[in-house]
Amino acid sequence: MTGWWLWSYVAAMAGGTVLFLALWARPCGVPAIEYQVAVAVPVWSGLWYAVLALGDGRVTDPGGQPVYWARYADWAVSASLLLVALALTATHALPGRHPGLSAALVGLNATMVAAGLLADLAAGTWSRYLYFTLGSLALSGIFAVIWGPLRSVARRQPEGLHHAYVEAAALLTVLWLGYPLVWLGGPSGVGLLSPTTDTALFVLLSIASKVGWGAFDLARLRGLARRTGLAVAGPP
Repeated sequence: MTGWWLWSYVAAMAGGTVLFLALWARPCGVPAIEYQVAVAVPVWSGLWYAVLALGDGRVTDPGGQPVYWARYADWAVSASLLLVALALTATHALPGRHPGLSAALVGLNATMVAAGLLADLAAGTWSRYLYFTLGSLALSGIFAVIWGPLRSVARRQPEGLHHAYVEAAALLTVLWLGYPLVWLGGPSGVGLLSPTTDTALFVLLSIASKVGWGAFDLARLRGLARRTGLAVAGPP
């Protein structure tokens, strides 16, 4: 059953790639960089989940539970790209892209992903939750940047784009809060969820985060461009 969920995810990423390419073919005034990032997310993520579906990309932890390291290889890049996409929305109509904020988000994401992998691989309970706490702090840092300085930058845009950023940030925040909760409930945490349920929830969360969120973000930008003709900044 786990394999079915993994292949379903690969199919969803393929569908997301086709969708974003189709939207890119008719950009509606949205810069190409927005579509390039949107396409890269499901392509990268789908490749790593295909590795998992083929039975690779995993090791066994000291307790005998499988650790899907390929998930972390996926998240290290795809989650960073989602944060870059959010930063692009925050600076959509501004002359500067504020690369420092994007770099801070990517660095925090790298810390969060590394801590999650170490937590999965840890031999002792105390070290496992120590790494989990570190990853949670990094996630809190990501939210602090999203709702602090990045939101302040987004306020400099026309009102419609500011609202689009707030909506995209809120949706991403809600979706990403699900990851530590599933980890805690799954085999890596307290073990309330079976491995199949754990995989299914991660698959559903990731489809919503990578294809659902990307489609939502692009739809808001395209809709604003059609309705208002807002000028947009060029590539960073």
